[in-house]
Amino acid sequence: MAREKLEAAGEAEATPERSYREQLDFLNPIAQPLASRKLTRKLYKCIRKAARQKQIRRGVKEVQKFINKGEKGITVLAGDTLPIDVYCHIPIMCEDRSLPYAYVPSKADLGAAAGSKRPTCVIMIKPHEEYQETYDECLEEVSALPLPL
Repeated sequence: MAREKLEAAGEAEATPERSYREQLDFLNPIAQPLASRKLTRKLYKCIRKAARQKQIRRGVKEVQKFINKGEKGITVLAGDTLPIDVYCHIPIMCEDRSLPYAYVPSKADLGAAAGSKRPTCVIMIKPHEEYQETYDECLEEVSALPLPL
Protein backbone atom coordinates (compact mmCIF):
# COMPACT_ATOMS: atom_id res chain seq x y z
CA MET A 1 0.00 0.00 0.00
CA ALA A 2 2.73 2.47 1.00
CA ARG A 3 4.79 1.49 -2.05
CA GLU A 4 1.83 2.23 -4.34
CA LYS A 5 1.45 5.68 -2.81
CA LEU A 6 5.17 6.40 -3.29
CA GLU A 7 5.00 5.28 -6.91
CA ALA A 8 1.91 7.43 -7.52
CA ALA A 9 3.67 10.42 -5.93
CA GLY A 10 6.72 9.79 -8.09
CA GLU A 11 4.57 9.66 -11.21
CA ALA A 12 2.84 12.89 -10.22
CA GLU A 13 6.20 14.63 -9.84
CA ALA A 14 7.43 13.20 -13.15
CA THR A 15 4.51 14.60 -15.13
CA PRO A 16 5.44 17.88 -16.81
CA GLU A 17 3.56 21.00 -15.74
CA ARG A 18 0.86 22.19 -18.08
CA SER A 19 1.31 25.51 -19.83
CA TYR A 20 -1.07 28.43 -19.27
CA ARG A 21 -2.76 27.66 -22.61
CA GLU A 22 -3.32 23.99 -21.66
CA GLN A 23 -4.69 24.94 -18.23
CA LEU A 24 -7.38 27.06 -19.89
CA ASP A 25 -9.02 23.86 -21.18
CA PHE A 26 -10.01 22.89 -17.61
CA LEU A 27 -11.63 26.18 -16.55
CA ASN A 28 -15.08 26.44 -14.97
CA PRO A 29 -17.81 28.42 -16.74
CA ILE A 30 -17.86 30.94 -13.86
CA ALA A 31 -14.10 31.74 -14.00
CA GLN A 32 -14.51 35.44 -14.85
CA PRO A 33 -12.58 37.76 -14.61
CA LEU A 34 -9.65 35.54 -15.58
CA ALA A 35 -6.14 36.90 -15.02
CA SER A 36 -3.90 37.07 -18.08
CA ARG A 37 -0.70 35.00 -18.21
CA LYS A 38 1.35 38.05 -17.12
CA LEU A 39 -1.01 38.97 -14.28
CA THR A 40 -1.15 35.32 -13.15
CA ARG A 41 2.64 35.32 -12.76
CA LYS A 42 2.51 38.60 -10.81
CA LEU A 43 -0.18 37.21 -8.50
CA TYR A 44 1.84 34.04 -7.84
CA LYS A 45 4.90 36.19 -7.07
CA CYS A 46 2.87 38.34 -4.67
CA ILE A 47 1.41 35.22 -3.01
CA ARG A 48 4.92 33.79 -2.48
CA LYS A 49 6.05 37.05 -0.84
CA ALA A 50 2.90 37.23 1.29
CA ALA A 51 3.29 33.60 2.40
CA ARG A 52 6.81 34.34 3.68
CA GLN A 53 5.34 37.18 5.78
CA LYS A 54 2.35 35.05 6.90
CA GLN A 55 -0.04 37.53 5.26
CA ILE A 56 -2.32 35.14 3.34
CA ARG A 57 -5.64 33.49 4.07
CA ARG A 58 -5.98 30.06 2.48
CA GLY A 59 -9.08 27.98 1.80
CA VAL A 60 -12.77 28.71 1.34
CA LYS A 61 -13.70 28.59 5.02
CA GLU A 62 -10.90 30.89 6.21
CA VAL A 63 -11.25 33.40 3.36
CA GLN A 64 -15.03 33.53 3.82
CA LYS A 65 -14.62 34.15 7.55
CA PHE A 66 -12.24 37.06 7.06
CA ILE A 67 -14.27 38.62 4.24
CA ASN A 68 -17.24 38.62 6.65
CA LYS A 69 -15.06 40.25 9.32
CA GLY A 70 -14.23 43.07 6.88
CA GLU A 71 -10.58 42.26 6.16
CA LYS A 72 -9.16 43.90 3.02
CA GLY A 73 -7.05 42.23 0.36
CA ILE A 74 -6.97 40.67 -3.09
CA THR A 75 -8.91 37.42 -3.44
CA VAL A 76 -7.45 34.92 -5.91
CA LEU A 77 -9.62 31.96 -6.96
CA ALA A 78 -8.63 28.84 -8.90
CA GLY A 79 -10.56 28.42 -12.14
CA ASP A 80 -10.34 24.62 -12.29
CA THR A 81 -12.11 23.79 -9.01
CA LEU A 82 -14.92 21.26 -9.23
CA PRO A 83 -17.70 21.26 -8.14
CA ILE A 84 -18.16 25.00 -8.48
CA ASP A 85 -20.69 24.99 -5.62
CA VAL A 86 -17.73 24.81 -3.24
CA TYR A 87 -16.74 28.44 -3.80
CA CYS A 88 -19.23 30.12 -6.15
CA HIS A 89 -20.42 32.43 -3.33
CA ILE A 90 -16.98 34.02 -2.76
CA PRO A 91 -17.08 36.39 -5.80
CA ILE A 92 -20.51 37.66 -4.71
CA MET A 93 -19.20 38.36 -1.21
CA CYS A 94 -16.21 40.21 -2.72
CA GLU A 95 -18.46 42.33 -4.94
CA ASP A 96 -20.72 43.20 -1.99
CA ARG A 97 -17.71 44.46 -0.02
CA SER A 98 -15.90 46.07 -3.01
CA LEU A 99 -12.94 43.69 -2.75
CA PRO A 100 -10.95 42.96 -5.91
CA TYR A 101 -10.86 39.33 -7.06
CA ALA A 102 -9.53 37.38 -10.04
CA TYR A 103 -9.37 33.79 -11.22
CA VAL A 104 -6.15 31.98 -12.12
CA PRO A 105 -6.23 28.76 -14.18
CA SER A 106 -4.77 26.21 -11.73
CA LYS A 107 -5.47 25.31 -8.10
CA ALA A 108 -2.25 23.24 -7.99
CA ASP A 109 -0.16 26.27 -8.99
CA LEU A 110 -2.08 28.45 -6.55
CA GLY A 111 -1.31 26.06 -3.68
CA ALA A 112 2.34 25.80 -4.74
CA ALA A 113 2.71 29.60 -4.80
CA ALA A 114 1.43 29.66 -1.20
CA GLY A 115 4.13 27.18 -0.20
CA SER A 116 1.79 24.22 0.18
CA LYS A 117 1.91 20.78 -1.42
CA ARG A 118 -1.89 20.70 -1.47
CA PRO A 119 -3.93 22.45 -4.17
CA THR A 120 -5.84 25.49 -2.92
CA CYS A 121 -8.97 26.94 -4.51
CA VAL A 122 -9.07 30.36 -2.77
CA ILE A 123 -6.39 32.63 -1.33
CA MET A 124 -6.65 36.17 0.02
CA ILE A 125 -3.51 38.31 -0.11
CA LYS A 126 -3.36 40.92 2.65
CA PRO A 127 -1.34 44.15 2.17
CA HIS A 128 2.02 44.44 3.98
CA GLU A 129 4.91 46.92 3.79
CA GLU A 130 7.47 44.22 2.82
CA TYR A 131 5.90 43.66 -0.61
CA GLN A 132 3.74 46.78 -0.94
CA GLU A 133 4.99 47.65 -4.45
CA THR A 134 4.15 44.19 -5.87
CA TYR A 135 0.81 44.21 -4.04
CA ASP A 136 -0.11 47.63 -5.44
CA GLU A 137 0.72 46.51 -9.01
CA CYS A 138 -1.48 43.43 -8.61
CA LEU A 139 -4.27 45.44 -6.97
CA GLU A 140 -4.28 47.95 -9.83
CA GLU A 141 -4.39 45.28 -12.54
CA VAL A 142 -7.01 43.10 -10.77
CA SER A 143 -9.21 46.15 -10.15
CA ALA A 144 -8.99 47.02 -13.86
CA LEU A 145 -10.34 43.60 -14.91
CA PRO A 146 -13.95 43.75 -16.16
CA LEU A 147 -16.43 42.15 -13.77
CA PRO A 148 -18.85 39.55 -15.17
CA LEU A 149 -22.46 40.59 -15.75
